[in-house]
Amino acid sequence: MWKQFMDLGRNEPDPPLDAILSSQKPNQCCTLIYTSGTTGQPKGVMLSHDNLTWTALSVSRHTKLNRANQNQEVFVSYLPLSHIAAQMVDIWIALKVGAVTYFAQPDALKGSLVNTLQEARPTAILGVPRVWEKMQEKMKAKGARSCTVAKMVVAWAKGVGLRNNIIKMDLHEPITYYIAKKLIFKRVRSALGLDRCTKCFTGAAPISRDTLEFFLSLDIPLYELYGMSECSGPHTISIPTAFRITSCGKEIPGCKTKLYNPDQEGIGEICFWGRHVFMGYLNMAKMTQEAVDADGWLHSGDLGKQDRNGFLYITGRIKELIITAGGENIPPVPIEDAVKEVVPLISNAMLIGDRKKFLSMLLTVKCQVNAESGEPEDDLTPEAVQFCRSFGSNATKVSEIAGGRDQAVNKAIQEGINRVNEKATSNAQRIQKWTILDHDFSMIGGELGPTMKLKRPVVMNMYKDKIEEMMKNVRINTQSAQL
Repeated sequence: MWKQFMDLGRNEPDPPLDAILSSQKPNQCCTLIYTSGTTGQPKGVMLSHDNLTWTALSVSRHTKLNRANQNQEVFVSYLPLSHIAAQMVDIWIALKVGAVTYFAQPDALKGSLVNTLQEARPTAILGVPRVWEKMQEKMKAKGARSCTVAKMVVAWAKGVGLRNNIIKMDLHEPITYYIAKKLIFKRVRSALGLDRCTKCFTGAAPISRDTLEFFLSLDIPLYELYGMSECSGPHTISIPTAFRITSCGKEIPGCKTKLYNPDQEGIGEICFWGRHVFMGYLNMAKMTQEAVDADGWLHSGDLGKQDRNGFLYITGRIKELIITAGGENIPPVPIEDAVKEVVPLISNAMLIGDRKKFLSMLLTVKCQVNAESGEPEDDLTPEAVQFCRSFGSNATKVSEIAGGRDQAVNKAIQEGINRVNEKATSNAQRIQKWTILDHDFSMIGGELGPTMKLKRPVVMNMYKDKIEEMMKNVRINTQSAQL
């Protein structure tokens, strides 16, 4: 196939191609990336040749990717190439270092990705949070079916793995780690197709601490990176030598970070500066001026803070901040993650409360997904069924739980939400009402974007009737929620 491809150009004259190449300039637009529209209308991000080539070089050096003549890297492409994360990794960085890129099947995010990973055995991978979450769910479900002895061995190994990976940031590795590595960790990596993968990255959407610690316990550190289309993809990246759990790492060489208008806790809007900052939005001069200030700083719209060692932590997004009727600003993601952590039945959680008198929440439960269409099905996942059984429920389907139909499940969810509410810093941050939707969020349903990021405005519009119903006749207190 490659020979046939090369033969196509043998009879074509070189001058026309040479003329096209010589006409291209570093500061000219090379590609358009349209934003996902999760917080507003999609915008055409103009990225120059210099934006792309410089970022690819800087990232490949920072992450110590090997060149093809040394030890060829292997990547797996599964995200749409219209997304900056996929384009930067699968095309531009791959070209820069001479990597091999395997293209996954169209149904990769519906379940077939692990098959491609097992075939390709990548040396580095960027997984959006939902990819890692799906792996976590499947491994937990498989573990639940194991015998008692196997469960004990895995639990011991995971405990060793988590402790070791936390302390080895500063100290040596204990002998128990090598035992656990041989018994468990190598087998897990092989089963996932990650036995050659030395760099497992996650980005494009928030990931929960629970998922980070789960993989860390299996000796698979997930290195978070952070950026946006407007800065050609990555701005900060965690690497093995500079890693803190829940941090997005430090700037790639040649870039700078500024926190605009920080509060007393040091939390401010994250701003970027560097050669990776875009040319502007296509035919949107006013919006470009709003995004990039007179000094060349790109305002991300995200809130974050840096520790004394320069590690960046994302705390929320300005456009996602909930401003209650009482005027309190509440970042929704930490509360949503807390609910999913204490109630493993929950797949997605979306906090409601902008200009409302109290907070409410839309919940979906973990269910099977149609392998062909990607549509959420009515059957619960094995992990979800196990959760129901542990609380005295015989439910096996979403329809048996949705809308508050199962009292045992309702009680279990409310107990979890009560635990989250106990840690709230104010009464305004307590969840007063919640409801379970009839089906999970999905890309095909329109609630999730291509990187599985929640489209809040879309969800608000789709479920406005249910939201309005939750707002009615509530008795606000700190211990109960009326369904």
